[in-house]
Amino acid sequence: MEILYLLIPIALVIVLIIGIALFWAIRSGQYEDMEGPAHSILMDDDDPMIPGNNDAGNASRDQQDEDVDRNGNGKS
Repeated sequence: MEILYLLIPIALVIVLIIGIALFWAIRSGQYEDMEGPAHSILMDDDDPMIPGNNDAGNASRDQQDEDVDRNGNGKS
């Protein structure tokens, strides 16, 4: 029976810590956008993966524009 004098305060401290952590998470915006990261992984990045090589990305965009013009679709 004496063990309850130890276990009840320990349980209350744990509940207090969990409550503070939950309150902090809600106040800091951890639960603001629950679907954004799930949707962002599905977005297609057409940017070149080589850092510092910006010309490759512009060349591929120019090539895409030429392909659109040859097919008669796109720019007017």
